[in-house]
Amino acid sequence: MIPMLDLKLQHAMLREEIDAAISGVLESTQFIQGTNVHEFEAEAADYLGVRHAVSCNSGSDALHLALRACDIGAGDEVITTPFSFAAAAEAIGHVGATAVFVDIDPVTFNITAQSIEPAITERTRAILPVHLFGQVADMDAICRLAARHELLVIEDCAQSFGARSNGKPTGSLGHAGCFSFFPSKNLGGYGDGGLLTTDSEELAERFSLLKNHGSATRNNHRVLGWNSRLDELQAAVLRVKLRHLDAFNRQRIDAAGRYTRMLGALPVQTPQPANDLSHVFHQYTILSPKRDTIIERMQQAQIGHAIYYPQSLASQQAFSGISRSLELHHTDTVCRQCLSLPMFPEISEAQIETVVSAIQKAHGG
Repeated sequence: MIPMLDLKLQHAMLREEIDAAISGVLESTQFIQGTNVHEFEAEAADYLGVRHAVSCNSGSDALHLALRACDIGAGDEVITTPFSFAAAAEAIGHVGATAVFVDIDPVTFNITAQSIEPAITERTRAILPVHLFGQVADMDAICRLAARHELLVIEDCAQSFGARSNGKPTGSLGHAGCFSFFPSKNLGGYGDGGLLTTDSEELAERFSLLKNHGSATRNNHRVLGWNSRLDELQAAVLRVKLRHLDAFNRQRIDAAGRYTRMLGALPVQTPQPANDLSHVFHQYTILSPKRDTIIERMQQAQIGHAIYYPQSLASQQAFSGISRSLELHHTDTVCRQCLSLPMFPEISEAQIETVVSAIQKAHGG
């Protein structure tokens, strides 16, 4: 059996370091807003090349807090992708704004400046690109477009920690970046966690206030906020894992390269990163009109797999009254054909060969 994701191998490798980090928190009894939280924020900011990194409870909260901090709300529109997890569109809806779904590029699966521009109206306040599956969106073009129209750019970096565009990490490319530390992510915690990044001192102050009951000092509440703090145990775990992230991402990139080489003779579309580190392969996702046949073969061989995502957000009931869409031809095609293969840093060459063999058999090989 080959799992879609195997977290046990990484835990075994890091167990001594993580046990020591957790033990340190337990001994300190600093469980909320302790040393590890502050140190992790500083280390993350340094890694990502930003002036400010503010931790929070989850990636979903990071998106919500970013929109709130930017004063986006009722009557505003935010342009985003229909092909992603629901969190970004949910956050837009929760602040009372309208999500405007535009089509994706059929190769990168990301929205582009070309698909965004026709959707801009006098109500548009922000563009919210998702660096899907670990691949950086074309941020140079998106940021140029945003600047021309005086729009904010809020990056959803939930799947792209460590990915870079022209040497700059995701989370440093727009006005704000939003990260998730859900356990399956490239930098995953042992529970939920999130992070906001920005070079703006004003935005960073708003993030910090909103995530902590609107308070900068005890019992002094300047704005209405929430309880969205990253806890000390998660911060301790993330500090350990951040030290190893580049090595883990390199293993993912190498595994993706093996997949691509082995699948080269088959009629499937494989990922095509622009350059090294522009894709850190949170997922390795192919396209095939024979997806159902491939899945049957993988099930027979007990190989893990997933469909990310089987239907667009634009087609789902939750967003029917709070969104509008442009033509989504590429999105609809990708939803019918996409298939994510097993991907984790420790996946072996033999395991990849077994996965590819099942795909070959689905094509009569």
